[in-house]
Amino acid sequence: MADDYFLLVCDDVPHDVVLTNPGVRVMDVVQVVRRLTGLSLWRSKILATQVPTVILADVPQEDAMAAVSALRDVGARAEARE
Repeated sequence: MADDYFLLVCDDVPHDVVLTNPGVRVMDVVQVVRRLTGLSLWRSKILATQVPTVILADVPQEDAMAAVSALRDVGARAEARE
């Protein structure tokens, strides 16, 4: 029991970046998804149009918040989940 508490307090909880709506500027969202994931343009487009979808999985909170803000800057709805 003490080990579980120690892990929760000291370790960074991984976050997932979830795209919930690409908005009207889909190609801009595709470009951001491509930059974030390193996938090809075709796979990024598929990932951006099949919502809700996990764009990044098990990333630190700072990286997740940066990715969410990048997606929101181009008009998409995204959130970071623990």
